[in-house]
Amino acid sequence: MLSRREFVLSAAAAGLSSAIIPQRLAHAAIVRTDNDKLSPYGKGILPSTIRSRMISNVNGLDVHVLEAGFEVAGRPAILLLHGFPEPAYSWRKVMLPLAAAGYHVIAPDRRGYGRTTGWDDAYDVDLGLFGVLNMVTDALALVTALGYRRVSTVVGHDFGAPVAAWCSLIRPDVFRSVVMMSAPFPGPPTLPFNTADQAQPTHGSERQPAVNIDDQLAALDPPRKYYMRYFTTPGANANMQSAAQGLHAFLRAYFHYKSADWKQNQPFALKARTAEELSKLPTYYVMNLGEGMAETVAPEMPSAKQIAACKWLTEEELRVYSAEYGRTGFQGALQAYRCNFDSKLTAELQLFSNRTIDVPACFIAGKNDWGPYQTPGAIDAMRNNACTRMLGIHMVDGAGHWVQQEQPNKVTELIAQFIPT
Repeated sequence: MLSRREFVLSAAAAGLSSAIIPQRLAHAAIVRTDNDKLSPYGKGILPSTIRSRMISNVNGLDVHVLEAGFEVAGRPAILLLHGFPEPAYSWRKVMLPLAAAGYHVIAPDRRGYGRTTGWDDAYDVDLGLFGVLNMVTDALALVTALGYRRVSTVVGHDFGAPVAAWCSLIRPDVFRSVVMMSAPFPGPPTLPFNTADQAQPTHGSERQPAVNIDDQLAALDPPRKYYMRYFTTPGANANMQSAAQGLHAFLRAYFHYKSADWKQNQPFALKARTAEELSKLPTYYVMNLGEGMAETVAPEMPSAKQIAACKWLTEEELRVYSAEYGRTGFQGALQAYRCNFDSKLTAELQLFSNRTIDVPACFIAGKNDWGPYQTPGAIDAMRNNACTRMLGIHMVDGAGHWVQQEQPNKVTELIAQFIPT
């Protein structure tokens, strides 16, 4: 007889809609605390030379990590931080080549993802646990637990990119270089400067109302909304996990839509952060107001022929993703997006106002990725202000948002060439 977890895993792996799984059963299968530990991956999921194991007591977590190049003690370390909606498994194609170059390659399931436990999936959780400062502590605690006082480079993709950036900004003594992928880092939030002697508004004077980009997007024809705002809503998790088309099909369409396989991904720099300019982004970034992400990506579901031709993410590989998210849901992953709109957490980051990344830095993205352009001016701010030793900005041919999966050989080459000796 199948256990509850085995039932959920098998249903997700078969591509069944999680809507057919009773909510009570699905919730009971979610691993939220370290009282219900998960095993590492079994045989057949990864090459035998990539190790899957659990590391206990890491900043309150039991962290699931993938490792390559661990057989030889004393190798310099590379830390790989994945994005959304990915687990550590998304680094599978670059780990062995980087290990062959002489490194101990470490890829954890980040807080809120995969087989790492000790985090809470409740919507009303303390968001500070998922804030960027605690994410940096997660990374620092992990490499410390593995016996490293220095990491040759920290590499982050998508939402892992800002975490990697903050690692190198806050602890440059540990994280000796940084590679940011797909999401440029414009620098810490600033504090108002030289305002003490400026004229203050008199009593009763009119203040200019703050520009609300959400209201502006909603006023467009047709009305739109920003995907990060959608990710903060209570219904986002259920909309994706219980997608009408099924979780597996939802993920297939989502990955296809943001890849170079979707030929309409031809990005360009936006002129300003206005509703009119943002509306030029594909709907996976600026969604139709009345739709969830499941409905947004459904029309872009690739054909059976396109799926069969997708060598960078085969059906067997995608089943690893759908099995994991079928078990955990997306809420743990979505918590970090909510932190971006928490005024207390964003104010905390002003402590680092005007601090720069002073270790060697590099940026990599797919040439067909809109990610680098969704925040106008972010690339220039990263290159000219945030990083004092920016050694390269690389846009990779034949890749969309999932650059390390779509073009792993080129990404491996760029990282290996960049890492300071």
